[in-house]
Amino acid sequence: MRKKRSSSILKKFLLFNFFVFLVLGLFTVLYLKAIQPNLIKKRSSNHFIIIKNTNDHLQRLNINLNKEDITKFLLSTRFLFQNLNRVQFFDLKGDLVGDTNILDLDQTVFEKDDQILEESIDGKKFQTNKKNDNYNFKDSNQSDREIIKNYQSKPFVFDNIEKNNFFINTLSDLRIDDTRVGFIKITEEANDILVAVKERKNFILRTVFAVGLVILIFSLFLNKYILKPIKFLVYFTESIKNKSKLSIDIDKLFIRQDEVGKLSKSIDEMTKELQKRTTRAETFSTDLAHEIRNPLASLKGASELLDKSNNQNDRDKFLKIIDHDVSRIERLITDYSQMLKDEASLSREKMNKIDLLEVINNVVEDFKQDLENQNKKINIVITKNKINGSGYNILGIESRLEQVIANLLDNAISFSSHNQKIEIVLEETTSNYLVIIKDEGPGFAENSPQKIFKRFYSNRPKNFGEHSGLGLNIVKNIVELHKGTIAASNRVNFRGAQIEVLLPKIQ
Repeated sequence: MRKKRSSSILKKFLLFNFFVFLVLGLFTVLYLKAIQPNLIKKRSSNHFIIIKNTNDHLQRLNINLNKEDITKFLLSTRFLFQNLNRVQFFDLKGDLVGDTNILDLDQTVFEKDDQILEESIDGKKFQTNKKNDNYNFKDSNQSDREIIKNYQSKPFVFDNIEKNNFFINTLSDLRIDDTRVGFIKITEEANDILVAVKERKNFILRTVFAVGLVILIFSLFLNKYILKPIKFLVYFTESIKNKSKLSIDIDKLFIRQDEVGKLSKSIDEMTKELQKRTTRAETFSTDLAHEIRNPLASLKGASELLDKSNNQNDRDKFLKIIDHDVSRIERLITDYSQMLKDEASLSREKMNKIDLLEVINNVVEDFKQDLENQNKKINIVITKNKINGSGYNILGIESRLEQVIANLLDNAISFSSHNQKIEIVLEETTSNYLVIIKDEGPGFAENSPQKIFKRFYSNRPKNFGEHSGLGLNIVKNIVELHKGTIAASNRVNFRGAQIEVLLPKIQ
């Protein structure tokens, strides 16, 4: 199957805007073409009203369409033609019988006009056969006489420019008792239409330019502040996936406080956590192999000596070593598997508000019962130091914190003898709770007690062979998961050791 080529968001965005611009451009062209005809149609509708009123007056006054009657009519009814530039009357043959341009009329009523040249706005001959439900557009090659000769039922409307002035002309027939008696042609200056068309065109062009500029600026912003950082993050993740030796630094994105900055931090933290887990798994495997090698060597030597020995005491001794080494290997594998499961589950479990004192009480009660069942006389005491309020509330996973306290108590008991005391101190500071577990055992022989939190730590007492050496390392991981710290030290002025766990509190 052929792999589909990927396309960047920026290309898709620009392509989408291109098609949007094409559609807008098409509608803009259609709108601009329709502006002038619509305005002319609106102006010609006024002409039709004037023509109807004129026709009514001619019929009511019983005016004949000859030069004498029309001249008198024009002089007596000049109010009908207010704000018009020219009105012409023709007989049925197309001969001119009346024209306001040749009459000595008040110039406030008519503006005398010279011969009209039939041209369009751009100076070219107006040529169109466009039709309308109410009127026709005049062909530029037709004269008024030809129109009158071929006139059927609809008026003719056309425009022209003469001496840089724009005119609208309407030619229609005149009827008396539904009988055609002649024709009238109205000419009106309409420069305001040109101004309106020009203004609308300029407005639309400015709007389109502004929209295009906004989209361009937004595209540049989108590319610089969003798409490039995302592309950079893609390179970063791909370099990790492909185990590239080329180092890509995304720290510069951390300063951003927006979603991109948060995404960069999340990806970086997730990557470091995955790398940490990978390194930890590799180290665990190496350490486990190393730990198993020692009991395996001992097991091999004991089995070989067992095979050669005939002394029953020696054979019993070798069998005991073999049993011990087998148990040791079994514990290592079991604890190691459990540790891997715990680490995986820790990342999935949800933290809740819990009372740390209740967790400690529950664990201590269980241990006291176990000690009683085993007839061990070790006293476990809880000491509290609360500053204010009630409850030792923290945000955590209850089962995991119980595991921490249980492991620490178990280690303390391993170092303790009969009639000794283990004290658990719970103190409150300004922003944390401090749990201190003190025992009266031999204490730590190391100069740096923090070594005990390493995996498979080997410097243990004799009876510590009952443990795998992973418990304290698991404890450290759980405490750090809860944003806390753990430290080990020898008690001051007292015999024994103590381990301190610091956990952040919530209100």
